[in-house]
Amino acid sequence: MFKNKLVLASPLIALAIIFIFSLTLFPSVQPQPKNLPIAIVNEDEGFQMPDQSMMNMGETLIEKVQSKSGDEEPAVKWVPVSSTSAVQKGLDHQEYYAALVIPEDFSAKQASLRTPAPASAEVDIFINQGMNTMASTAAGQILNGVIDNMNTTIRGQLLEGFEKQGATLTPQQVSGLITPITKNVMNVNEIGTNSANGNAPVSLFQPLWMASMASAAIIYLAVSKMNVAGRKEKLAAKCIQILIGAVVALIVGFSLTFLADGLIGFHIPDVTDTALFLSITSFSFFLMISAILSLIGIKGMPLFVLMLFFGAPLLAMAPEMMSSFYRDWFYSWLPMKFMVEGLRELFFFGKGLTWSSSVSTLVWIGVGGIVVILATAFKPHAAGKTTSQTTAG
Repeated sequence: MFKNKLVLASPLIALAIIFIFSLTLFPSVQPQPKNLPIAIVNEDEGFQMPDQSMMNMGETLIEKVQSKSGDEEPAVKWVPVSSTSAVQKGLDHQEYYAALVIPEDFSAKQASLRTPAPASAEVDIFINQGMNTMASTAAGQILNGVIDNMNTTIRGQLLEGFEKQGATLTPQQVSGLITPITKNVMNVNEIGTNSANGNAPVSLFQPLWMASMASAAIIYLAVSKMNVAGRKEKLAAKCIQILIGAVVALIVGFSLTFLADGLIGFHIPDVTDTALFLSITSFSFFLMISAILSLIGIKGMPLFVLMLFFGAPLLAMAPEMMSSFYRDWFYSWLPMKFMVEGLRELFFFGKGLTWSSSVSTLVWIGVGGIVVILATAFKPHAAGKTTSQTTAG
């Protein structure tokens, strides 16, 4: 009878599996940026025209850029910043995926395009590679497109003006008309020449998460089979479970770091700090998983398998490239995002192992896991289990 019911339910089970695992694929299908923070600095001092009026092409450029962001959810959130030094600090603190800097002589060089001695105006574009490879690439493409569109507009205006004047263009003027605005593109917090380095934090997540799951399950099963009878013995068994997990976490953290650096070829600036961070992360994940297993048993493992499948595609994306559904209901509470954020700081932003928000969050997750694990030592046995143990005795 049971088998017949299971067979009848198999189509529904198959549909449920398809639905669940399809949800893991949707985030990575044609992600579109929304409110991607890009800094913009206008240091243009303007230029005094022959009629004594002031021309500030930097302000004009900013107005045109911001006028195209009037949608309900624009692709870019333009953030005005006061200076280049302030922008650099913001990039280092992962506040912007890119930045556009308009220099002080921008208007003067624009005005020179109408003279026999033209000089192309320049803008600086900073791409914050280490913050997120996908989002920073999209931000760079957006900025390049903005400048290309401005070049087309300015070129048309200049040609129309020369045509009205009936002027003959010099080779220098023709050259200036090709690119009225030139771009100086600079990568900051670089991921290196190997593009795989940009995804290194996400790539390291999967083996570490799998190792944490496996060790938590194996140690939990071993401890649960121990013949303990009193709360003190149960508490001692839980402490042993935690201590063994700490040792395993150190092995996982250091071995994964050395494999990634020596065998896989990821560029790891500080091997020791990375190994310690991965050990802390592994121990935090181990404690979290062990806490759930201690509460509801081994049947809690599918939860963490689903977290792996849901988490992996989201971790590679910037929050601004997710739908609000995935960003608010999945990504916002994923514990593994703190691992990825911490590794980005270590790999690309020159930060050592400090009490950062990522480390502190992972530690508090681990502390919560320890509290739950120790508390389950005082959980009474099920009646059937107690009876069987008494009979065996």
